[in-house]
Amino acid sequence: MLQPREGQRVPNVTFRVRENNEWKNVTTAELFEGKNVVLFSLPGAFTPTCSSTHLPRYNELAPVFAKHGVDAILCVSVNDTFVMNEWAKDQESENIVMIPDGNGEFTDGMGMLVDKADLGFGKRSWRYSMYVKNGVVDKMFIEPEEPGDPFKVSDADTMLAHIAPNAAKPDQVVVFSKVGCSFCAKAKQLLSDNGYEYIDVPLEHKVRGKVLGAISGNMTAPQVFINGNLIGGAEAVEEYLKKAA
Repeated sequence: MLQPREGQRVPNVTFRVRENNEWKNVTTAELFEGKNVVLFSLPGAFTPTCSSTHLPRYNELAPVFAKHGVDAILCVSVNDTFVMNEWAKDQESENIVMIPDGNGEFTDGMGMLVDKADLGFGKRSWRYSMYVKNGVVDKMFIEPEEPGDPFKVSDADTMLAHIAPNAAKPDQVVVFSKVGCSFCAKAKQLLSDNGYEYIDVPLEHKVRGKVLGAISGNMTAPQVFINGNLIGGAEAVEEYLKKAA
């Protein structure tokens, strides 16, 4: 049974990292001593849940963690440094320190090394997260020992709720747009002027009407969503921002 290591020091390990075509040693002392560190560990780079949700959400919330005293966020996987470097290029990970535990020494020392031979993975990390203060584990969230790859408690939102329960999270904004649309440009400018970061999803003419009609009930662009709620076109965005001010 996987056991939490709260109150214990993290394993003393040296990671072999490849940076700028040169080998570099990175020790756990360098990563943890004198720092407040969030670490999340996962079964493998490029795997579905890790790529679609686990890593991107920690990256998205990294500025919020920083505001509440977290010095660094580490992502650990039992993969070599070349794989981790390529995964970092492919992912939203600019706020995350990628740690290749290629030999599984750190993961084994945490008691989280498991056998995934049934998937052809060999020895890998069980999915978990932890908050480490000056090298000592303060809190661990270990996924339940269920078949498959459970993802229920090691997520970024659960960790943030532990560290800063009342922290304000960034709004999630999507703009469905079309190229050359002045109303789309206006909506995006309004969002930018009011400090909203957004994802722009330009839709091709052949599918735009059906896509927008299906998700918003309106076939014209833009259609703006904030935190899962439909705001609408440029005029609706302007009205929403006035009320939010």
